[in-house]
Amino acid sequence: MRKLGGGALGYVLPAVFCNLLWGSAIPVINLGYRAFGIGAGMTSSQLAFAGLRFLLAGLLTLAYTRLRTGKPVRLSAEGIRDACVLSLVQTILQYVFFYIGVARTASVEASIIQGLGAFVSILIASFVFRYERMNAGKWLGGLIGILGIVILNLRAQDAQTDRQLVGPVCLVLSMVSSAASTGLIKRYGKRHDPVVLSGAQFVIGGLCMTLLGFSLGGRLETVSLRGCAILGYLAFLSAAAYAVWAWLLTRWQVSRIAVFMFLQPIFGVLLGLVLVRQRLTLPLWQYALATVCISASILLVNRAAQEGKHAGK
Repeated sequence: MRKLGGGALGYVLPAVFCNLLWGSAIPVINLGYRAFGIGAGMTSSQLAFAGLRFLLAGLLTLAYTRLRTGKPVRLSAEGIRDACVLSLVQTILQYVFFYIGVARTASVEASIIQGLGAFVSILIASFVFRYERMNAGKWLGGLIGILGIVILNLRAQDAQTDRQLVGPVCLVLSMVSSAASTGLIKRYGKRHDPVVLSGAQFVIGGLCMTLLGFSLGGRLETVSLRGCAILGYLAFLSAAAYAVWAWLLTRWQVSRIAVFMFLQPIFGVLLGLVLVRQRLTLPLWQYALATVCISASILLVNRAAQEGKHAGK
């Protein structure tokens, strides 16, 4: 087996940690919806719930930075502007689509769709930010990933097709926003402390989503200790995973870090079945084949990215 490039231990464990946390997000969000009495059609309440999560995540991140450095947390005017742009893409757009999609998609399904994010990240890095170069291997991997999505959405029942497509479409749009934010983090992280930038954009985005959700009539039907614990975990998840991910992206190639995103559907499926105990909506072989296709897609695309880099030397 080919050894991982220089400083592998410096990014392997942190990258696995991030994707384990993200893999747990979808089933835990569904638990949160149940705890707070938020139904699938209560979009404004979903936005308020998401906003509170990210506002808390941002405050946690900034508080950690204050304790770590012993100094007040500050951002320049340019930093605040960059945080606002990043917040729009990474938090507001990504998670408006994400929370609406999660409420309308089975946890197992949603977790597998997430896994395609690595390929989309490389596409955007190649054509928008030009951090990577596309080649035949990357395109082949993309087609295999799309095949996985098609397999995942083949259903025997067509009566509710329109309703069922809303969730997957929103999750795909969320994934594109997430991929775009990867390029922005790499760019802005060169100018500012990536952890401070992550915390600031969470505060901005979380506050906007909270105000929007409650102004549209959103509410938390039931407030309990269990619900608050779930909300606290989700805030920690975001604060820890995005701070570490931002740090990783400022030090290594997008492709080298993004390859670990294939772990999300694996973690998500397992945790979804255990935590949510949701019945499979498709035959087991369909989930397995979709997982294999998407994982193969991500691995193939990132292997091609590595080979392309070495060929260009």
